[in-house]
Amino acid sequence: MAAGAPCEPVRGLLGESAGPAAGYAVQQLNTEHWLRAGRRVSGHKVGLTNKAVQEQLGMDEPIWGVLYSDKCRTDGDDIGGTGLIEPRVEVEVAVVLGADLDKGRHTVADVISATAYVLPALEIVDSRIAWDITSADMIADNAGSGLYVLGTRPVPLAAVDLRRVEMRLTVSGEEAATGSGAACLGNPLNSVLWLADAMAQRGTPLRAGECIMTGSLCPMQPISDGDEILAEIDGLGTVSALLSAA
Repeated sequence: MAAGAPCEPVRGLLGESAGPAAGYAVQQLNTEHWLRAGRRVSGHKVGLTNKAVQEQLGMDEPIWGVLYSDKCRTDGDDIGGTGLIEPRVEVEVAVVLGADLDKGRHTVADVISATAYVLPALEIVDSRIAWDITSADMIADNAGSGLYVLGTRPVPLAAVDLRRVEMRLTVSGEEAATGSGAACLGNPLNSVLWLADAMAQRGTPLRAGECIMTGSLCPMQPISDGDEILAEIDGLGTVSALLSAA
C-alpha cells in the first residue's frame, strides 16, 4: 500500500483452498507487527453483515478487522492525501463501549448495558489487494479497513431505535444510497453481539472505550478525488468527509 498500488491476492501464497482461519492468522501477524511499531488498537470493525455479500464470497457469517487510532478521522475532515488506493464508502453506526464484554456468551442486554453511546460514521473501505478477492484475502487484509470517520455528537441508546433508523448518503450533492438499521444483521446491536462472542472465544474480549464499526446500512459506494461525502442517519445526525484531490 505504501507504493500506492494493490498487490495480488494473498490466496496465491496461502493456497487456493485457504479459508477464514488462514486469513485471520495473517491478520494477527500484521496486528502484532503494527503494535510493535507503536500503533494503538482503538476498536474493531465488522464486515459482510449483508447476507448477499456473504454468499458472494462463500461465507456464512460476518468477518472482523482491527481499527487503529491513527486511522480515525473526525466529522468534516479532509481524507485526501492519506494513501488511499481505490476507496469506497459505507455508512455505519459506530458503537462506543463503556464496559468490557467478556462474558464468553453474551445477550443483547449485555451489549445494551455495555454501550456508552452511538455515533454516525463513515467507513472508508480500501483494499490493499486487487479487487479479485475471496474471504481469506479480505480477512487477511484486515477486512478491507482503510479509514473511519466519526460524528461528534454522542447519542444514548435510549434515544434511538437502531433497527428502525433510516439513512441517506450523498456524494458531491447527488444521492448515492439509502438504507436502514435493519440492513445490518437485522440490527446493529446484533453485529456487536456477534463480535463480542467471537472475540471472547479467542480470549481477546472487547474492552471499555473501544469503538465498534457495526457494518454498512447501504451498499458500498465508490468515491474519487474531489468528492464531498455526507451521510445522515435519523436520530443520530450527520457525518461528512472530503476526499480532496491529491
